Amino acid sequence: MGAEPACRADSDAPYTPRVTATAPPVAPSDEPAESSGRRFHLRRFVPLALAVIAGLLLYVSVPPRELPWLAPISFALFGVAVYGRRLRAGFGLGLAFGLAYLVPLLSWTGVDVGPLPWLALAAAEALLVSLAGMGVAYVSRLPLWPLWASAIWIADEALRARAPFGGFPWGKVAFGQPSGVFLPLASLGGTPLLGFGVVLCGFGLGALALRVRKIRGAAPGDAATGNWKDGKLAAAAAFTVAPIVAGAVVMPFVATSAEAGTARVALIQGNVPRMGLDFNAQRRAVLDYHVRETMKLAAKIKSGEVKRPDLVLWPENSSDIDPYVNQDAYDEITKAAQAVGAPISVGAVVTAADGTPRNRLIQWDPKTGPGAVYDKRHLQPFGEYMPYRGFFRIFSKDVDRAGNFVPGKKAVVFDMAGTKVGNITCYEAAFDDTVRDQVREGAQILSVPSNNATFERSQMTYQQLAMDRVRAVEHGRAVMVPVTSGVSAVIAADGSIEQRTGMFEPATLLADVPKRTSQTLATRVGAWPEALLVAIGVGGLGWAVVRARAGRRSEG
Repeated sequence: MGAEPACRADSDAPYTPRVTATAPPVAPSDEPAESSGRRFHLRRFVPLALAVIAGLLLYVSVPPRELPWLAPISFALFGVAVYGRRLRAGFGLGLAFGLAYLVPLLSWTGVDVGPLPWLALAAAEALLVSLAGMGVAYVSRLPLWPLWASAIWIADEALRARAPFGGFPWGKVAFGQPSGVFLPLASLGGTPLLGFGVVLCGFGLGALALRVRKIRGAAPGDAATGNWKDGKLAAAAAFTVAPIVAGAVVMPFVATSAEAGTARVALIQGNVPRMGLDFNAQRRAVLDYHVRETMKLAAKIKSGEVKRPDLVLWPENSSDIDPYVNQDAYDEITKAAQAVGAPISVGAVVTAADGTPRNRLIQWDPKTGPGAVYDKRHLQPFGEYMPYRGFFRIFSKDVDRAGNFVPGKKAVVFDMAGTKVGNITCYEAAFDDTVRDQVREGAQILSVPSNNATFERSQMTYQQLAMDRVRAVEHGRAVMVPVTSGVSAVIAADGSIEQRTGMFEPATLLADVPKRTSQTLATRVGAWPEALLVAIGVGGLGWAVVRARAGRRSEG
């Protein structure tokens, strides 16, 4: 009765409690309240800024600049940005990271067709990256979070390499590592392990920075956060250093020596009449240019200026005239093969026996003519074929310029004068299984004939060349890259470029290439490292779900 009521819910008047103690006076702040609030709001944009900077750094790290050491810094910043965030924030930060990385990286896809296809592709891929952002944010509260987060990133790359429309692996972290200390990891577990090592180093560095900051800001004597010898700090440091140490240890074991002798290989870059999508309007000229460059080589052989090659490699689309049905094209290619006195691998557009168009490589013998063939298996969507043509025509009439090619079904190794050449046609170099199949089929060297004239002088050719260099180390094979307009190159099994051409100039490269027969661990284990890393990522997500549910039950 005499007590003060705790609440007067039935009264309209506000309840004023009795003051029983006097609070100490608060010193007035020198900073205006609105200035403090503004600074608080600006701090909310720090994670977004970090995600954007991280994406741009990852872009800057890839060729033609070749700064592979920037990639771990990129993921350190991204890890700090998403650490401890909710799923929605992880999605948004992942999207920002993906756009900052992929929009400039894929700018070459807009050459000659305008910005709409380019931006649409970049946005679609960035949306898939945002799923990784969600996953990383979700597991970031777990112990050893850089491990789970890195595996989630590789799981996301595995998804992007398979869907939609057969996948688009362009932009995998591994493809930005054609040199540097991480590259040897490709020989152990392929591009998944290489990418995982880079991302783990970066997330470990981010975790290390977060932990150091927390320790430095801890109150004196706070054992929970102020111990410089705690396990979290040691784990973060281990994650940062372990991939670097592993790469350095494996580096001396990346073999380049000949195991079955050497082959003298000639790469012909004939050039094209003009750049862009209309380069092949003068199809006969493209064929003539490659015949002409081969005849120049034949003249040098005859004069004794150079030794005769064992085999000659022409690029993709070096004959867009079907030599099976066009006698003139047949005769020109035969003339070139006979003049140089060696078999030629010819890239041609042909009509198969079933009436379907194929992007084909033909082994052309100087005596017997066309022989073994390899039909490109991974076709480029929106280029070599058009999915949902009617739908996409709503957005651009350029879809009608896409082809109707049909993919091949199997790996084929050419036996060219005793050298077994594994064929990977251009875009196929981005796909792990396609390259691996050719090596398992018995390839002693790899050939990646390409046609980059469509993309003019963009960065595309350098990004693709970086992939080829990674593949060389992954499978322990020298890689030959004959390109219609450049850059053509001879790549050693350690990923180094031994010879290269310029762009849009006729050229011939001659090299004595080691033939190798042993298989790297990456070749032998195949897709298992990727499957294991995906399982680790899924396991981390599962653990996070269990912890979250347990936390809700304990609160209830």
